[in-house]
Amino acid sequence: MCHHCQNLEDDNDDHRPVRKGRNWQGPFRKTPDRLIGMGLIRLYQLTLSGFVGNSCRLIPTCSEFGYEAVARHGLWFGGWMTAYRFARCGPFGSSGLDPVPETRAKRQTWFTPWRYRSAGTDSING
Repeated sequence: MCHHCQNLEDDNDDHRPVRKGRNWQGPFRKTPDRLIGMGLIRLYQLTLSGFVGNSCRLIPTCSEFGYEAVARHGLWFGGWMTAYRFARCGPFGSSGLDPVPETRAKRQTWFTPWRYRSAGTDSING
């Protein structure tokens, strides 16, 4: 085998592109509620999402937002963030970049879901 062919084979083995999914890949606690919530969102992505169409004006899409919100903040808090995000996604809603907040305020309690209505603002972070 020539020297050039051997280098091509070595390059193919070492430099393969790493494929990442469209959902959040970061670390999270794998509790049953989070896994169930993320599983339901992933089931929607694999089945019904194709029929709804690719017309989302927000980045990340609502299902990607929900997946990450549930993974980071749990089913209760992440579920409310996703519900308010989905409500804002109507024809007269906003558009652009709307990421999931990395942290939530420490003093928030479980019975105040209305505080998650605007996921990208200070009402969540403090």
